[in-house]
Amino acid sequence: MAQRMDHVEPKPGDLIEISRGIYQHWATYVGNDNVIHLTTPNEAGSNSTMSVLNDKGIVKMEKLSDVAGGNEYRINNRMDDKYEPKSGSNIVNDAQSLVGQKVPYSVINSNCEHFATGMRYDKPESQQVRGAVQTAAGVGAAAIGVGLLAAGASAMFGSRAKERRNSQ
Repeated sequence: MAQRMDHVEPKPGDLIEISRGIYQHWATYVGNDNVIHLTTPNEAGSNSTMSVLNDKGIVKMEKLSDVAGGNEYRINNRMDDKYEPKSGSNIVNDAQSLVGQKVPYSVINSNCEHFATGMRYDKPESQQVRGAVQTAAGVGAAAIGVGLLAAGASAMFGSRAKERRNSQ
């Protein structure tokens, strides 16, 4: 059974963040326990990471409890302080007009979070993607730094060993 993390009743137009373990699935609440979300054939109601292999998604309206499955979820309108949200009725109407449509899907550029934030703010953004890119950049920079340190240490110890051999 899905568990609401925040114990607050969602309102039409709210963004719903569903914990899927290694990532979050996003949906737009439209009322009567229904959400509209961008999904892929492999993802609906599962923890599948196969969605990265799809280039087409489908916009679906489903029961929040079905989409969340046994996962925790919460209302997360975290970008309200950055962007002015559209009215709840406009968000719902815009989302409902897309139900059943196949649309481009990309984990990096056009995923479920992009879809949900696009519905609420007209600004499709994914903070998950941004965070992953920043983490990857940090890991890459750290790996380069470690490599440079190792190369420097190797050169330093190598030259000391050479000095010792030459002084003997």
